[in-house]
Amino acid sequence: MNIKQISVFLENKPGALYGMTGVLAQNRVDLRALSVAETNDFGVARLIVDDVYKAATVLKEAGYVHKITPVLAVAIADIPGGLNQVLQVLTNARVNVEYMYAFLGGKQAPHAYMVFRVADDEAALAALSARGIKTVEQEEIERL
Repeated sequence: MNIKQISVFLENKPGALYGMTGVLAQNRVDLRALSVAETNDFGVARLIVDDVYKAATVLKEAGYVHKITPVLAVAIADIPGGLNQVLQVLTNARVNVEYMYAFLGGKQAPHAYMVFRVADDEAALAALSARGIKTVEQEEIERL
């Protein structure tokens, strides 16, 4: 029950992010979520898209260095403390969260989601499932 994230390595300079998103737009790849982390010389754009294969193909053809990583997408209750409840489950299961970022569902599924990169996917999935917390599958991302 993982989804696929594409991490794209970009130079930290004006227009680099614009160029990469332009390649995706020209090829009709729809972004579901985006997170950008940077250092002085380069950045990493983490993408959740509607079509992973197509995105990876067009990025490669355009010369972008990228990597596909499994991550968890979790439906978060839209209430105060909704994220905290999910983090409590992961903490109780002793699962370390390496990074996370949010996105909203599409027209068909108006929900909030968190993308988690964790140290132990299996332990996280087991703990979340035991508490009735919904994770999202790749096919659902493609339909959002």
